[in-house]
Amino acid sequence: MSSSEPVIHYPSARFNTSASKLSQCPADEGAEVAFAGRSNAGKSSAINTLTQHTQLARVSKTPGRTQLINFFDLNIEGLRLVDLPGYGYAKVPIALKQHWQKHLDAYLQHRECLRGVVLVMDIRHPMKEFDEMMVQWCRSTGVPLHVLLTKTDKLKRGPAQSTLLQIRKLLKEALGDRVSVQTFSALKRTGVDQLRARLDSWLLPEQAGADEDAEA
Repeated sequence: MSSSEPVIHYPSARFNTSASKLSQCPADEGAEVAFAGRSNAGKSSAINTLTQHTQLARVSKTPGRTQLINFFDLNIEGLRLVDLPGYGYAKVPIALKQHWQKHLDAYLQHRECLRGVVLVMDIRHPMKEFDEMMVQWCRSTGVPLHVLLTKTDKLKRGPAQSTLLQIRKLLKEALGDRVSVQTFSALKRTGVDQLRARLDSWLLPEQAGADEDAEA
């Protein structure tokens, strides 16, 4: 990598805006990666660990606190991280859940600058209904998926590796080369470099391609 090539500095992430519907999102240009996950899967903790911020994404003991689509700008103009609401399992009125589902679906279906989705799952409770919905959405749209199996510090190495291999096999059958899976622990800060590498490959694809050519 030459010194002239851009480098994403994830700790530079700063809040841009929140949107409750597609029309309120920033201009559909540049490139962004969205984080999705069931309530209590560890999504906010993963974003905060990635960016080395303690409060960039809100962490709450109350599931479903993230009710809006939150956009964070990175140090390279036009590049963003997006925190999607884990609407499906919050203790909120049905009408609000339906609002979230409608506008989250609109974002996922029509956001042209979306380069990939990071789906956060608690490694102890993977592939719940919300997760399967996200996998099917990625399958139908062709948007790449990266699965983050969080809270690996809660399991011994053997069971964690077994779950990793099981989920990887399952998703490869559904999505082929458009899916990748890794383990992650916000508490122990393991898996951060692997996550950053995946985000770089989506947000700076020309650079990633050049690196692969150099290694070939």
